[in-house]
Amino acid sequence: MSSQDIVRDTVLTLAGTVLGHLDIFGALGLLLGFAAGMMPRREAILLTSAACAGSFALHFLRLGAQTGTAMCVISVLQSLAAARFGGRARRPAWFVPFFGLGFVAVLGLTAATWNGWPSACAGIGALLATRARLQAEAAAMRRLFLGASLAWAGHNLMVGSAFGLTCDLLTISGLLVAMGRAAGARPAAA
Repeated sequence: MSSQDIVRDTVLTLAGTVLGHLDIFGALGLLLGFAAGMMPRREAILLTSAACAGSFALHFLRLGAQTGTAMCVISVLQSLAAARFGGRARRPAWFVPFFGLGFVAVLGLTAATWNGWPSACAGIGALLATRARLQAEAAAMRRLFLGASLAWAGHNLMVGSAFGLTCDLLTISGLLVAMGRAAGARPAAA
């Protein structure tokens, strides 16, 4: 093997490694995930979360992370429904049962795509996020999304999603900033 072959093989291997982490859907999901936690209103949080989940569904599909892909598809549907129908106004009769079916779907799809701890983390994250989307107040949503993001961080660490893990860390940071900002805006108790 010549030195040119070694250099060529090294460059191709390095390029393949780097390009494997350059995924437009992962990058878009990362940006949207951070932005979602910083959004001022519940509806904006949910719509941005839906776009984030759609991006990550495609990213996880590319990585072969089936449970993550399935949980993201559920997230898109739930986020859109919650943004449109889940506010303080009277919710349609189908709204809570829809989320109940989502809960069952998360459990069933987690079992059907089981891959050990990564699947467990994705399922737990999806269940916490399902509960978050049922909340009428942004503060309660943020607390549950914080727990969901911690679980997703475990999933993303184990499946090797650099974008997912970075998004989780930024989302956690954004949620903590927003929670701190909201806590500072409340009047002090007498």
